[in-house]
Amino acid sequence: MSAYDFKLTKRDRPTLHLMALYAFDRVQQLAGHVRPKPMLSARQREILTWTATGKTAWEIGEILHISQRTVEWHLQSMAQKLGTFNRMQTVTVALREQLIAF
Repeated sequence: MSAYDFKLTKRDRPTLHLMALYAFDRVQQLAGHVRPKPMLSARQREILTWTATGKTAWEIGEILHISQRTVEWHLQSMAQKLGTFNRMQTVTVALREQLIAF
């Protein structure tokens, strides 16, 4: 067995992914790739805060009395503004940039 052989449980994968996102972002900061802080609307911050708690687009829509499609549209818009590729990365960047509090 080599030093690189290890088993990663399904439960640990999201944690490792989140750590990798933070590390990648930090490397970009250290390399001088700093982006200006994007502006999110109050509704977008609200949706992102609910997303950070693990709610689905459908659940957020029910809570906020908007359609699931509207929630998904806001999430896509925020990902574009923040330069992210998925919800976890969007939440991570928003937390780091203090666009939402958790």
